[in-house]
Amino acid sequence: MTTPRPTRDAVPPPGCPAHAGPRTAERLYGPGFAADPMASYTRLRAHGSVAPVEISPGVRAWLVTGYETALEVLRSPERFSKDPRRWEALADGTVPADSPVVPMMMYRPNALWADGEEHSRLRGAITNSLGRLDPNALRGYVEQSADSLIDRIGPRGRADLLNEYGAVLPLLVFNQLFGCPPDTGDKLMEGMSGIFDANADSEKANALLTEGVAELVALKRRHPGPDVTSWLMAHPTQLTDEEMMHQLVLLMGAGTEPQQNLICNGLRLLLSDDRFAGDLAGGSMPVEDAIDEVLWTDPPLANYAIHYPLVDLELDGTLVREGEPILISLAAANTDPGLAGDRRTGNRAHLAWSAGPHTCPAKSSARLIAEVALEKLLDRLPDMELAAPVEELEWRQGPFHRALTALPVRFTPIIPADGPSGSSEGNTNPGLSLSIPPAPISPAREPGSANVVRRRWWSSLATWWHG
Repeated sequence: MTTPRPTRDAVPPPGCPAHAGPRTAERLYGPGFAADPMASYTRLRAHGSVAPVEISPGVRAWLVTGYETALEVLRSPERFSKDPRRWEALADGTVPADSPVVPMMMYRPNALWADGEEHSRLRGAITNSLGRLDPNALRGYVEQSADSLIDRIGPRGRADLLNEYGAVLPLLVFNQLFGCPPDTGDKLMEGMSGIFDANADSEKANALLTEGVAELVALKRRHPGPDVTSWLMAHPTQLTDEEMMHQLVLLMGAGTEPQQNLICNGLRLLLSDDRFAGDLAGGSMPVEDAIDEVLWTDPPLANYAIHYPLVDLELDGTLVREGEPILISLAAANTDPGLAGDRRTGNRAHLAWSAGPHTCPAKSSARLIAEVALEKLLDRLPDMELAAPVEELEWRQGPFHRALTALPVRFTPIIPADGPSGSSEGNTNPGLSLSIPPAPISPAREPGSANVVRRRWWSSLATWWHG
């Protein structure tokens, strides 16, 4: 039987300047935050580099907005744990298990939520398996997938580059690298997209995600192949089926939804920012510069890297209790006014990949995929432009990611690279030889929620895969 912890005073003792009492929590959800998160970060900085936030109705946390304080947390495993089982408010029922943020914060036996030797064991299996990928083969597959998608949208002269390109490309890459069949891939992507949105459908999305990874693990136990899933299974760590499932959730979470956001946020920047417009008009493709800028200012995961203090402690003058979640605002830390200088081109000291023992193990692959995706579009659709004013583009709600709902563009129609018929004879991925249905140009403005529209799109995408 677990002995309950003693109740603590809600207000620190009077006369303690570092513990100035409870403060109003800034909401990191809703349309206002989605539209202008930087305004929230500015208000939070008035409290210092650590401030109270509400990430869902009734769910409180701390948000780190300062760059140096973020590094302190990320690089101090002796003071901060990644294990969500330490989240006291979830354990005691203050935060209900069906809260929409729980699927993104709950314990799973994977490398992200592990500490110490267990983290080293699981991360070793992941890094060794990912290390077997051939970068040249990865580039070739991304180029082939990108060309096939551009062939489908090219003759129309318009597209929603989020739903018809940015969201599809990472899934095709994932399916190829992990040996995932289309039916299972559809479940995985819909489930993963749903838990990132952190809304009323998150619990259902989490169940769908679990179903999809269980299918993939069972398939690869029966039929291993030259893919990351099979390499993970064959690793000397001898991962159990449950561990396999949760490493795959982690890898897909990092490799699809954030990858989509990196691609689309980069496209938005290239098509709207005057600093890049001149280079594009002159035939230059400043893709690397745009990716650097996005990783600094609009990182795909804006607020995450969750930690829990091992004991009550002060963090930059703020008292944080043991078992209270601390989120790192990668977006706010990267734009910390205290950082010297404003030149980001070629500067990769940002925190978009996190830092410390849990830094992203696949950042070079993620960057390569995004670079190829952007280069291909700029090369084949050189006069592409936004089909709506940049200030009217809408952002998906949720505390964790920085994600558009749509990216409508127009361009001069082109003939597919394989000819007017769109034949893909010789294509090594037969799924790409089918006719992809156009996505709605502006999903967030259709009747019903953006999530309903996204589900309709995934259903039509599944039809494309299956013929």
